[in-house]
Amino acid sequence: MAQVVLQDARKLYAGGIEAVRAFSLDVADGEFVVLVGPSGCGKSTTLRMIAGLEQITSGTISIGGRVVNDVAPKDRDVAMVFQNYALYPHMTVSQNMGFALRLRRVPRGEIERRVGDAARILGIEELLQRRPGQLSGGQRQRVALGRAIVREPKAFLFDEPLSNLDAKLRVTTRAELKALHMRLSTTTIYVTHDQEEAMTLGDRVVVMSRGEIQQTDAPLNVYRRPANRFVASFIGMPPMSFLDGTIVSHDGSLVFAERHEGLRLVVAPEHRSLVQRHTGRPVVLGIRPQALSEARGREGSAIELNIRVIEPIGESMDVFATTAGGGELIARVPAREGILPGPGARFMVDPTGVHYFEPGEFGRSLLAEGAD
Repeated sequence: MAQVVLQDARKLYAGGIEAVRAFSLDVADGEFVVLVGPSGCGKSTTLRMIAGLEQITSGTISIGGRVVNDVAPKDRDVAMVFQNYALYPHMTVSQNMGFALRLRRVPRGEIERRVGDAARILGIEELLQRRPGQLSGGQRQRVALGRAIVREPKAFLFDEPLSNLDAKLRVTTRAELKALHMRLSTTTIYVTHDQEEAMTLGDRVVVMSRGEIQQTDAPLNVYRRPANRFVASFIGMPPMSFLDGTIVSHDGSLVFAERHEGLRLVVAPEHRSLVQRHTGRPVVLGIRPQALSEARGREGSAIELNIRVIEPIGESMDVFATTAGGGELIARVPAREGILPGPGARFMVDPTGVHYFEPGEFGRSLLAEGAD
């Protein structure tokens, strides 16, 4: 096991294309860190730089206290699991798992011991004499994991290892990965574009965009206290809805007023001091689907929405609606009969469950300004 530290790591390709910008991250010994972001954000490039498969342009990468900028991939003592498994089709499972050890001239008895131990951990003992073509996708992924485990590396590097599996198998394999990490406690850096994988697997989540870190924190903190509008839009399912408007003062209260005479929402008392300095300025209101609920005769200040589409998803349903100002909202509410598309639907907004941002794709959270 080992600490992995990146300090101002940068990757510049020919033509001036900057894939990774001033990337600094300290991964503790035994920690599981997930890099998440959309395609092209630089997460896989960062992982490949750690593995030594991409040459770093500037900055430093340290593994176990040793700077590895100029160290060959095979000498970095890390094990990488790829999206496409990268198994040798002519070799058996046992031979695939032990291949790297044979290259290092590890004694045969030690190879058999390590392969047997890894096979027991992954539940693939009965598959050791099969070849990759005789395995399912999930079984191939276990073999790829086993090949990494037998090396007993300082760190595991995962590059979207579940993306080729079907939805059900992704869920079960994800749980197996988490259980495996709890058992081995090996430093792990995991890359994915799937925010659900990031939230369920990581001790910490690193949200990336355009080659830069947007926020690094525990999964729940990233969800509850997004640093900017991009993070808020990327983390959470269904995604957060955004309305453009202004903070105004009205009858002693602060009110968010959507443009074009749309939705009006009183700012919660706990948010007042953080939002007050932006009175009269353009701001963006962020509302998670879970912060909306049907009014259905409840007392309090309800908003009226025009329901466009309803998507039932079992015990709940997603309601896609528009405000009087033309803004689009998504509400996730308990499933029931009788709710229909059309105008005049009344919804309640939990004012403590909303967010305020500066304008722009990467507008800072106004609520994060007061965070500890």
